[in-house]
Amino acid sequence: MNEPILTVAQMRAAERAAMDAEASEWELMQRAGEGAAQWVMRVAAGRSVTVLCGPGNNGGDGYVIADILLRTGHTVQIIAPIEPTTDTARKARAQFGGDISADAALRHPVVVDCLFGYGLTRPVEGEFASLLEQVSARDCYRIAIDVPSAVASDSGEVLGPLPQYDMTLALGAWKQAHGLMPAMAAMGIRRLVPIGLDLGPGSTGFSSRPHLAAPSPDAHKYRRGLLAIVAGAMPGAPLLAAEAAMRAGAGYVKLLSEHSHPDAPADLVIEQDNLGESLGDERISALLVGPGLGRDGDARGRLARALKQRRPMVLDADALQLLDPDMLKGADVTTVCLTPHEGELAKLCEAFGISADGKLDCARSLRDVTGMTVLAKGPDTILASDVMTQFFPRGSSWLSVAGTGDVLAGIVASRLAVHGNSQRACVEGVWLHQEAARIASPAFSAGDLARAVKPAMASFL
Repeated sequence: MNEPILTVAQMRAAERAAMDAEASEWELMQRAGEGAAQWVMRVAAGRSVTVLCGPGNNGGDGYVIADILLRTGHTVQIIAPIEPTTDTARKARAQFGGDISADAALRHPVVVDCLFGYGLTRPVEGEFASLLEQVSARDCYRIAIDVPSAVASDSGEVLGPLPQYDMTLALGAWKQAHGLMPAMAAMGIRRLVPIGLDLGPGSTGFSSRPHLAAPSPDAHKYRRGLLAIVAGAMPGAPLLAAEAAMRAGAGYVKLLSEHSHPDAPADLVIEQDNLGESLGDERISALLVGPGLGRDGDARGRLARALKQRRPMVLDADALQLLDPDMLKGADVTTVCLTPHEGELAKLCEAFGISADGKLDCARSLRDVTGMTVLAKGPDTILASDVMTQFFPRGSSWLSVAGTGDVLAGIVASRLAVHGNSQRACVEGVWLHQEAARIASPAFSAGDLARAVKPAMASFL
C-alpha cells in the first residue's frame, strides 16, 4: 500500500479535521511528542539529549519530547532562543520540569531539532541559523522532528544551514520534502510517527515494493511479451537497454537496427529489415525508442513511425529531445511512458509550453498536458501517472554513471511488454533498477548493472 504524502495545506486540513472530530490541538501535540520520544529514547540508549525548541508548535513538540525524556530518567537540555508564540506551545513549555536556556552551548551526544516544522517558508537566519551551524559542527547523533528546520516542506528547498541528520521523524504524515532532493539527502533514516489522522488513500504517496509473478504455466515467448527496441545512430546504448530488458521478464527482445552489432549477445535477435515492416509485426507487445537513436532527421522519422503504431511504448534519451506536440497527433498517449532526467524534463516542458517550478511540478504538469506517464528519474525519482504521483526510496549514488538510464529504460520497457500497464511498469522498473544497483556493488559500470537485473528479479518473485 502506498503511504500518503501531504502538502502543507493538506496537512493543516487533516489536523483541522481531526480537531473538529475528536482531538484538541494539545492532544495531537501529545501524540506527536510521545511517538517521537519513543524513537528518541530508542536511539539515545540512555545517553543525554539536547532538544532545540522553536517558537511554534514544532517547538511545542520538542517540549513534550523533552518532558517525557526527563520523566523517564534521561538527562535533558532544552535550548529555546525565543519564547513560544502559540498557546499550545506555551502549555507544553509550562509543563516541562527541567532547565531551559536561550543560548547555552550544545553539550550532549544526541540532538533533537524542533526549531521549525512543516510550514517554513522564509530563510532561517540569526540565532536559529547559528544553532543549526553548531549542530552541523558537533559530533553527535542528530534527529529532525517532522522535517529538518531549514527545509521548505512542499519543495524540499534548503532555506538555511542544513545539518546531515541521522534520523528524521515525520509527524502524522509524510511531507513532500521527505521524498525530494536536496532535502532528502540530509534526512538520514526516515520514520513515520502516526498521530491518529484520517488520511485516506491520497493522490500522492511513497511507492510500495512490488511483487512480480512468474510466467503462467502455459506461457511462451510471445505471450510473455515481445519487446522491440528501435535503434539508431549509436549502437552502444540500445545494446545496454536490450541486455537489461532480456533479464527483466519479457519473453522476446528484438533490436531493430540498421547497424551490425558484432558484440551483441547471441540470444539477442537483431533485425535489419525495413523499419516500417518490422514495426508492423502484430506480435510486438511494446516498443522502446530513444537510447542511441540520434537527433537528426532520420532519427526523427524513426520516432514518428514508432508513435504511429499506437503500441505501449517507452521513450527515453534522444527521443525526449526530439518529441514535440505535432509528433503526438494520432499517437495513443495513454500507453506512452517518458523516462527523462532533469535536463530532458526541462526540454520537454519547453517543447510543450509548460511553465512550472521544480521537478515535481514539472513532472505533474507534463503528465497533465500530454496525457503520457512521466517517470522523472534521478536521486529523487518521481512517477506522475493517471493513477497517482509516487515517490521512491533513494537509490544508490553509484547509479550516477553513464548508461544507467539506458538500463532503466530497458527494464521498464521489458515490464511494459509483459503486461502493458505503463504505471505498473515504471514502478517495477525503478525497484528492479535500484535492487540491481545494490547487487552490482560499488563502482559498477552500466554493463555490470544490466547483468545484475537477473538476480534482482529473483528478489521480487
